[in-house]
Formats: sequence, C-alpha cells, structure tokens
Amino acid sequence: MSQNRLPPPESEACLFRLRSSSQKGGTLIAEEVTDHATHERRICDPDGYRPPFCPRCGKRLHVHDYRERVLRAELRKPVALIVRLICVSCEAIWQILPLFIARHLWRTWNVERNALRPDHQASSPSEPQHWPKVPQRTVRRWRARWLRPALALAQILAVPCLVFLTSDAAFDIHWVDAAGEEIPLETALKRVKPTTKPQQKP
Repeated sequence: MSQNRLPPPESEACLFRLRSSSQKGGTLIAEEVTDHATHERRICDPDGYRPPFCPRCGKRLHVHDYRERVLRAELRKPVALIVRLICVSCEAIWQILPLFIARHLWRTWNVERNALRPDHQASSPSEPQHWPKVPQRTVRRWRARWLRPALALAQILAVPCLVFLTSDAAFDIHWVDAAGEEIPLETALKRVKPTTKPQQKP
C-alpha cells in the first residue's frame, strides 16, 4: 500500500467557529421559598416572585403567565403553580422556581431525599412514614449522579492539591494545584497514579 496519501480535508468552519448564544431568559431559584405554604402565599401576589430587575438587561420584569408543574410521588400537593416573568426590553422570559422543587426533575427534593434513604423511612416525626414508591431505575440513576462527584473527589485526594467546596449547588467542586491556581478536573486527574489490582495466586 502506498504511503503517499492525500492529507484529510479541512474541517468546515461551522465545526469550530464560536457563536454567541441567542438564548434569552432561563430559570431562577427562589432560595427563600422552602415549603408549599410559603409558595402558595407568594404565588398569589404578582410581586411575590418578581426580581428587582431583569438579570439580562437590568430592566423591569412583568408577569408573563403561569404554568402547572406536576410533582410526581408527592403526598401533599401533586401540582404546583409556577410563574413566568417577561422583560419588555430584551424579551427574556424567566421562570421562577421555589427551592423545594428540583430544577430538572418532576419531583421535590424531599421525594428524592427519601427515595435515596434506606426503606424510604422518614427523617423526622413530622414527615410521612411511608412515601410513594419511586421506580428503582430512577433511584439508581439519582444515586449514581450524587456519587459521581464523591468518586472523583476520592481519586483527586491522592494527589497534592487543595479542594474547595462551595454551596452554590449540590456539588460545586473546584480543583486547585499546589500553587493555589484553579485547574480543570482533567488536569487534576492526570496526576492520579493508576491503581493496580493485586494478582491472584494460581
């Protein structure tokens, strides 16, 4: 076979050219709303969930509409009303979500917490003793998502670097080298020595 091959064609410009995002709006979390009672009081007031300004352009927001959020495996209220606000200046639409509702799930954080607890037992006498069953496949997916940062943390602790945890999210981990500079996870994992399994005796 001949070794004189033509070089591969250059990649199309659309594959590497960066474009500015055209997305407007998003989801905002009302961290002070931690239960249904507080949410019901605030959702009745047009100003209850209104931020002081639009996060995108700084102008005033107005109520756009209300949406029903279905909450699966919820004992008290299976549906929650969610308000959406629109900015008349940049036309961004912001959904305001109370803290007790999981952002990317059709459930509350209490449902996920109790599903991950052994035998679905309540953590306090005020909570229901038996929560609705959550499919085991869903529970395994939740558990794997929560354990993934912990596994990465266990590996990274084997190298000389500092780890800082912040409370901006469920897991917000920053990797820092010996000089105090923040490094990406890929760079930190390169310094982890591969573990070798002990050889079994014949």
